[in-house]
Amino acid sequence: MQDFSSATILVTGAASGIGAATARLLAERGAKLILMDRDEGGLCAFDSPKLVGDVADEQLWRDADLSGLTHAVINAGIGEGGTPIADFPFVEWRRVMGVNLDGAFLSLSAAMRAIKATGRGGGIVVTASVAGIKAEPGIAAYGASKAAVLQLARIAAKEGAPDNIRVNAIAPGGVETPIWSNLAFFKDLVAAHGSEEAAYTAMASMATPLGRYAKPEEIAQQIAFLLSDSAGFNTGATLVTDGGYSL
Repeated sequence: MQDFSSATILVTGAASGIGAATARLLAERGAKLILMDRDEGGLCAFDSPKLVGDVADEQLWRDADLSGLTHAVINAGIGEGGTPIADFPFVEWRRVMGVNLDGAFLSLSAAMRAIKATGRGGGIVVTASVAGIKAEPGIAAYGASKAAVLQLARIAAKEGAPDNIRVNAIAPGGVETPIWSNLAFFKDLVAAHGSEEAAYTAMASMATPLGRYAKPEEIAQQIAFLLSDSAGFNTGATLVTDGGYSL
């Protein structure tokens, strides 16, 4: 059990999925949280300072009060619907890149400045994806954005090291989160199999050796480890947590 009672932690994409699970876990372990999402309603479940808006809004980060920040979880992201590169609209490419890469850069930059200002050092975890490591058809924007995020985290680790700011990435495989809900092929699977749970099992059976998708709470546990002093000598690393999908 890592103790975060002396920590102030930013979590982006905190209204649902991995972000919400991570926020709950860190709060249980004593952290003071600063939560960011464009879904204000989803953030209402937490009694913490909130930043409501688009993670790719540069002005939001200029105005954000991150004083005293010691840690950050750069997690906000969106998916895409499985269109091949030859047919993929550029406006959709930019939409995915805007959130997943531009948003990650802006929030990471703001977090590193704030943590450096405390003079104490700290830890940052960037949520990437195994899609940034293993190529699959139909996810060009998502996969490219997550590959870029992995490299961004590594560069940030080198830049942050002199100030004792550790930066690591986590690369989940399939996770049972709302990111799937608006994807047409997932809706088709739900219709064919009768429930979201059955649809997740069907997807996992295709390529995940452990035969299931992760729960958000499992990923949250691993993020907490990477943030904690237990991972005090880890920086620039990527924790692949995908049930064997990338094997």
